[in-house]
Amino acid sequence: MTYANETRRRRTFAIISHPDAGKTTLTEKLLLFSGAIQIAGSVKARKASRHATSDWMEIEKQRGISVASSVMQMLYREHVINLLDTPGHKDFSEDTYRVLTAVDSALMVIDAANGVEAQTRRLIEVCRQRDTPIITFVNKMDREVRDPLDILDEVERELGMPCVPMTWPVGQGKSFGGIVNLRTQAMTVFDSGSERLPQDFETIPLTEQAQLAERFGSEWTAAMDSMELATGASPTFDEAAFLAGKQTPVFFGSGVNNFGVMEVLDALVDLAPAPKPRTSNLIVNKQPVVKEIQPEDSAFSGVVFKVQANMDANHRDRIAFVRMASGKYTPGMKLKVQRTAKELRPTSVVTFLSQRREAVDEAYAGDIIGFTTHGGVQLGDTITDGANLQFTGLPFFAPELFMTVILKNPLRTKQLQTGLDQLGEEGAIQVFKPEIGGPMLLGAVGQLQFEVVQHRLKAEYDCDVRLEGCQYTGARWITADTPAELREFTNAYPQRMSLDAAGTLAYLCTSPYDVRLAQERFPKIHFHPLREHAGLTLGSAN
Repeated sequence: MTYANETRRRRTFAIISHPDAGKTTLTEKLLLFSGAIQIAGSVKARKASRHATSDWMEIEKQRGISVASSVMQMLYREHVINLLDTPGHKDFSEDTYRVLTAVDSALMVIDAANGVEAQTRRLIEVCRQRDTPIITFVNKMDREVRDPLDILDEVERELGMPCVPMTWPVGQGKSFGGIVNLRTQAMTVFDSGSERLPQDFETIPLTEQAQLAERFGSEWTAAMDSMELATGASPTFDEAAFLAGKQTPVFFGSGVNNFGVMEVLDALVDLAPAPKPRTSNLIVNKQPVVKEIQPEDSAFSGVVFKVQANMDANHRDRIAFVRMASGKYTPGMKLKVQRTAKELRPTSVVTFLSQRREAVDEAYAGDIIGFTTHGGVQLGDTITDGANLQFTGLPFFAPELFMTVILKNPLRTKQLQTGLDQLGEEGAIQVFKPEIGGPMLLGAVGQLQFEVVQHRLKAEYDCDVRLEGCQYTGARWITADTPAELREFTNAYPQRMSLDAAGTLAYLCTSPYDVRLAQERFPKIHFHPLREHAGLTLGSAN
């Protein structure tokens, strides 16, 4: 049996950008135009009762930022679109990196005034490593912004790939007249207002040159000249190059004014890829055998790329987000967690519109489904209906900042342990337990992660904690060629040994020289700055 017809209808993509480029606003508008929501949340009015649909966590509503990725599913033009909104803030980049392993393409949002910013560069690198196709949306054209040719030039330099304009702006800021759609050969006239729907905008075919020139004057002439330069210097759109991550189609618009967004939604259906094959290690006679799993295969398989505790504060639930890689899900299926070989019996399986959920009747490769679990599932776990295989590639980065956790009320020790276990398993923070005892250590990529975890421990687990600085400045996961060599090393540095949330051994550093000195003393020990799930390590020792 093959599910090719269903998998061809799927589009799974992530929205990526630097903070404040308008990513969450664009997410809202895509949902609005597909009919998934009736009213867009006011992203700016932080204290209003309306918040962005994709920002559900209490701290997100207070600060007006996204600190956790959220998943939304919508139906548009007979296609099932799975949209993953990622945090833009660099302190939550790990969550974003993991989300990017679960998608087939990315929509990159760029602020037309600021161009390509620091966090966007990091995310681009991750997309490039995986050859993820990128669609580019240049936002905020209704403001005073940079010249579109300059923006294209910068995107090309930063991405290291040619841009292919699909729409082109006429004017900018107060004189922004609209966009020329090169695919339909028509100009859509800009009219500000967040209540306007795409069909309300006036459209004029490019054959009406005289009317357009008279109406938009010098802005039209300048736009035609720059568009000619841009299209002359750019290659024509090549589907194979785009799908290989070697070319990016570029769209211009204003998300907050609902303008230029419909063209992006259509491009996601027309240009973005359907689910692709995924590489797995099939275990045969206890030996890994690399195998490509095709999305249309009949056997169910998927990978847990995110675990989120307490999405529903009333039920203290935990949701494992699974990106389906093949097969079909139906309620009541018997599933197995490959790492433990234990049967998974989820009490409810849902699809998402951020914090709103709907029970799943069926799901196919490319879909994101959520299993309610009570433990036993970790980030990176492969879930199948029986076949022995293991998907790889879910990264954990060695933290650069450390704090010790001091519990203000010692009677809440059990709750603290539960909270740290669950937050560590979901990847909100890295939790290290020193082998020789003592307070638990939290490791983070950015300072804001500590604040979020402190907030969540109090709000979700009723644990008031104080976070204090400690002597550690880094960690490396360690492996050795033989158990004896590993034992010799751990005996030499007992105070530096700790276990992370997955039970993987790590060496704690107090300075950049620690690893070099330990490496010289124990040349057969391997120090890893990156850990993949299930103890699989990646990256050279350093």
